[in-house]
Amino acid sequence: MAAQKINEAHEHIAKAEKCLKTSLTKWKPDFDSAASEYAKAAVCFKNAKQYEQAKDAYLKEAEYQTENKTLFHAAKAIEQAGMMMKEQKKMPEAIDLIEKACMMYMENGTPDTAAMALDRAGKLIEPINLEKAVDLYQKAAGVFENEDRLRQAVELLGKASRLLVRLRRLDEASVALQKEKNMYKEIENFPMCFKKTTAQVLIHLHRGDYVAADKCVRESYSLPGYSGSEDSVAMETLLQGYDEQDEDQVYRVCNSPLLKYMDNDYAKLAISLRVPGGGGKKKKAAAAPQGGASGAPAAADDEDDYEGGLC
Repeated sequence: MAAQKINEAHEHIAKAEKCLKTSLTKWKPDFDSAASEYAKAAVCFKNAKQYEQAKDAYLKEAEYQTENKTLFHAAKAIEQAGMMMKEQKKMPEAIDLIEKACMMYMENGTPDTAAMALDRAGKLIEPINLEKAVDLYQKAAGVFENEDRLRQAVELLGKASRLLVRLRRLDEASVALQKEKNMYKEIENFPMCFKKTTAQVLIHLHRGDYVAADKCVRESYSLPGYSGSEDSVAMETLLQGYDEQDEDQVYRVCNSPLLKYMDNDYAKLAISLRVPGGGGKKKKAAAAPQGGASGAPAAADDEDDYEGGLC
């Protein structure tokens, strides 16, 4: 079966080369037909699992689609070439090709297609390169934002923010979260604004910036429904406990369902939060924390990816 597909691919390539030849009666190469034959060859190679040859065929298709001034189809072919690199586990090369395709989508006036391709690229690279995934998600969000598609933009910004937290790039994460919150405010999704405020507070406290955390909460009172909400009560309680170095109060808020069931990266920030100095009131229960001065509950240590958040 594979050998048959490979033979078919070479037949299509031969036809493509014939389409490109000129003669006394044929003055111009037939780029359209050549591109079509290379596309068929690429599919045959892909079906035969000859991914390197499939990639080359897709790039040939893209070359002749470009000559034919059909940029959208050229971009599609380049994106498919990138997917052939993905099949070979050559992720950096795959992402380079997909980004090149996205530039062509933009030039062709199809930004939505570009943004969706960037999102797909982010998902591909995320398991092996978080930094690159952040870059791709932010680029995709920027494209959607320019098109006034804020719901799509804010979803991608959310992916980037969570990865920035995972990377411990907390200053950048706080900026990204503020942008998210502004977008949610613009589309009047106020409950999500509340959640973003909670995430911001956790980030600011891990950065050791109580003033910024407090300011976040104060500003959120201008949002409809925030005053008296579960989120606002929890944040006021957390800030009070943190300011008074009351480890028991901070522990109770950070281990409440409201925070424990946030997106995983933010939940980890919550369970790893420490009060500064650790000299305040501690839990009086029998299962008192054994973390010494930090006042950290021992049970949290197993899951703590952000150990020693503040001191």
